[in-house]
Amino acid sequence: MAKIIHYRNKCIGCAICFEQQPELWRMSKKDGKANLIKALLKNQVYQVTIHPSQIELSVRIAEACPVKIIKVTQSENN
Repeated sequence: MAKIIHYRNKCIGCAICFEQQPELWRMSKKDGKANLIKALLKNQVYQVTIHPSQIELSVRIAEACPVKIIKVTQSENN
C-alpha cells in the first residue's frame, strides 16, 4: 500500500502537483495552496492511499516540490 503525505501548512502554492497530477490535487481558491483530494487530516498532516499505478508519478512530484512537503510512503502490507 502506498500513501501520499502532504504537509499543507508549509505549501507555497507553486501548483506543480496539481499541474502534473490533477486527479489527486486541487488548488485552493481561498489561500492558493494545494489540497490533496480525499485526504484525511491526521496531526496537521494530510494523507491519502494511492493506487500502485500512481506511485511513480507521485514520487516524481514529491521530488519536484520546491519546499519538499510531499512524501510518498510504501509498505509491504496490504
